[in-house]
Amino acid sequence: QVQLVESGGGLVQAGGSLRLSCAASGRTFSRYAMGWFRQAPGKEREFVAGISWTGDKTVYTDSVKGRFTISRDNAKNTVYLQMNSLKPEDTAVYYCAARISFYTDSVYSRGVEYAYWGQGTQLTVSS
Repeated sequence: QVQLVESGGGLVQAGGSLRLSCAASGRTFSRYAMGWFRQAPGKEREFVAGISWTGDKTVYTDSVKGRFTISRDNAKNTVYLQMNSLKPEDTAVYYCAARISFYTDSVYSRGVEYAYWGQGTQLTVSS
């Protein structure tokens, strides 16, 4: 079992930056591929970024490429999402997700591929 707790959300002006954190419990965090998803009001949940359990491979949705960076610190059981040049359309509840991975370079972009989810943290970007 893995429990995930997100933090770092808040209100930021367009063009600003924020870093989300997701702290995970469990002894084998380093074997879990991680992902960030978001859901805006009235919209479906969408994939934002994913990272392999080694941290060597990352994948981003096109709308955040060049602005967001996903990273992880396996010693701290934490995954991060650094968000720069924020836009009002980034406003959403952000969720982190985890799944065990047996491959060092696997990254997963579909929600159904993840077994564990956090409770979410709200990001609001004002124009």
